[in-house]
Amino acid sequence: MTAILEQIKEISLPSPSKIALVIIDGLGGLPHPETQKTELETAQTPNLNSLAKKGICGLVVPVSPGITPGSAPAHLALFGYDPFRFTIGRGTLEALGIDFPLQEGDVAARGNFCTIDKKGVILDRRAGRISTEKCLELCQQLSQIKIDKVRLWVSPVKEHRFVVVFRGDNLRPELSDSDPQQVGRKPKQVAALSLKAKQTAILTNEFIAKAKAILMNSYPANMVLLRGFSQLPHFPTMNEVYKLKPAAIVTYPMYRGLAKLVGMEVVDSGDSIEEEFKALEQHYAAHDFFFLHVKQADAAGEDGDFLRKVQVIEEVDAALPRLLDLQPEVIVVTGDHSTPALLKAHSWHPVPFLLYSQWCRSDDVAEFSESACAKGSLGRFPALEVMPLALANALKLTKFGA
Repeated sequence: MTAILEQIKEISLPSPSKIALVIIDGLGGLPHPETQKTELETAQTPNLNSLAKKGICGLVVPVSPGITPGSAPAHLALFGYDPFRFTIGRGTLEALGIDFPLQEGDVAARGNFCTIDKKGVILDRRAGRISTEKCLELCQQLSQIKIDKVRLWVSPVKEHRFVVVFRGDNLRPELSDSDPQQVGRKPKQVAALSLKAKQTAILTNEFIAKAKAILMNSYPANMVLLRGFSQLPHFPTMNEVYKLKPAAIVTYPMYRGLAKLVGMEVVDSGDSIEEEFKALEQHYAAHDFFFLHVKQADAAGEDGDFLRKVQVIEEVDAALPRLLDLQPEVIVVTGDHSTPALLKAHSWHPVPFLLYSQWCRSDDVAEFSESACAKGSLGRFPALEVMPLALANALKLTKFGA
């Protein structure tokens, strides 16, 4: 446990007050060249604007200025866990998210089915976002692969995503990704990043080669990309540190895994934004902290679909009264990182942030947007400070020091 978490653990206390953290994945954007407005500035968001007027606003730096974060470190920072100290690979998160029974020593990797041409060049990293049903069919085929001295499982996650888990003696996760994260390039050979991982790299490349042979005629899903090799870590829980009884309302398996890793109870919900807010209502009495995750904005940003991202933000705004009617003591709305549709990828840009509570000093911000939040009284601050702010405004922290 880091020093700051130890300190917060000493001054945190249980209370009946409730905190709702709404994370619109990939919320931040860049201005459209025709309108000079971002996706958030384009969206009609009367409820978010009203909340911003009553609350306090700023811009959150997910990991560090200029650093483009992955989803896991960005979320960990928002939960108060230093992403440079608490590291976790995507493979473990995906495995936990689908309730795969990981054991000590297992190595898990996140997989994408992708499309390659006859020369082996990647045309689509997501194979056209094939259906989950097709993913299941292909995973069943890959599960027949045999590798000496290793057991392996290939399990579907959602759409083009899957998890591969290797189990055997002396396996190591210090491996490079085969996914170059770009189209127009060939998949990479997995390389050992430590001497101890050399044999694991050989086994992994054997799996990839056999998978390629099996998928040869399965266009558009005719190849696999692997990344995020990792093993099961041990993190202090949010109950242990913050004295909270937290719940997670999430639709994508990776975020289920992340929530479980920090001790949240993952509650059932449907896939739509409306169903997520309904689930919050249904479980409101049993918990005092709620992490509600909206994935669709990030997916639209990565697809370069500016208008669809606008629509997702408007859906969140339309559902927000369900949360407001519950009257939690603290409401936080932000994103884990920016995913501008113009870039079609995560970016380093800071993210709009608002916090509402009875005890916050409201500022002059009149709308929830990048340009407005940049003028908020919180200024630009690190995501690691979000949880202490939320806890303080919920009166869940006592005085520090004499």
